[in-house]
Amino acid sequence: MTLADRAVAALVRLLFGLVRLLGPDRAGALGAAIARRCGPLVKAHRIALDNIRQAFPDLPAAEHARILGEAWDNLGRTAAEYVHLDRIWDFDPERPPTEQAGHFAGRIEIAPEVVERFMALREDGKPALFFAAHLANWELPAIAAAKHGLPSAVLYRTPNNAAVARDIVALRESIMGRLIPANVAAPVRMMEALDQGLHVGMLIDQRFSRGPQVPFMGRLSYSNPLLARMARRFDCPVHGARAIRLPGGRFRLELTEAVILPRDEKGRVQVEAATALLNRIVEGWVREHPGQWLWMHRRWR
Repeated sequence: MTLADRAVAALVRLLFGLVRLLGPDRAGALGAAIARRCGPLVKAHRIALDNIRQAFPDLPAAEHARILGEAWDNLGRTAAEYVHLDRIWDFDPERPPTEQAGHFAGRIEIAPEVVERFMALREDGKPALFFAAHLANWELPAIAAAKHGLPSAVLYRTPNNAAVARDIVALRESIMGRLIPANVAAPVRMMEALDQGLHVGMLIDQRFSRGPQVPFMGRLSYSNPLLARMARRFDCPVHGARAIRLPGGRFRLELTEAVILPRDEKGRVQVEAATALLNRIVEGWVREHPGQWLWMHRRWR
């Protein structure tokens, strides 16, 4: 490791420590303020605004700007919340619901039927696949699976700095289960996890240049077929998981019922059609809460 890498790692540790001292609410507010102010100064702002315009051509310019402002706010909060994930996750299925809203008190809200789905997956003794997207705080669905007792593994992008990567793994692995680096060996590691009966999750909403082109937000986009290929190989259930950001530093976690994937005449999952279906589900999530998605990515290059 070079001296520069060590310096970067030390700076990251320092920043993590300072953000940790702020607590989740003040850290989130600070992250949001910084992102809202600095986001418009970078190239990603223009990319995001163009993406929003093309996804919502019928909306006025003021609405496009509002969505992007919310997206920067969400990104800043998500970054600042990273070191507070253990504090943010306070869901207790044994806690009675509040009389006012009928939901569990605390930062995390999960409907009873969603808890039942997690419990059924835990008890059935079978592997399963989860797909998620860069919505709200996208780390929370992986935590939800682990906290409900599901033996799980999560595909994640490894930082280039080895020391930072070790710190990130130590932070995440304790609350998310097994971590699978997103590299050339990832498909093999995912298959091994499924063979062991684990529940494997991955984000599917970013551009994947080696995948099929399927519709997403009104345009064709290269999309990752890996999850559909795993579903075809293992013939296991596939569920969508997402977090929705709520006011007051709170979140609602959702888990879909098993998605019925398209199959061929031999009963095998059709990879491209299944990839398109999963993209339609994610598109529905994005259209429901457009200010909570990561528009800054070059999804349609």
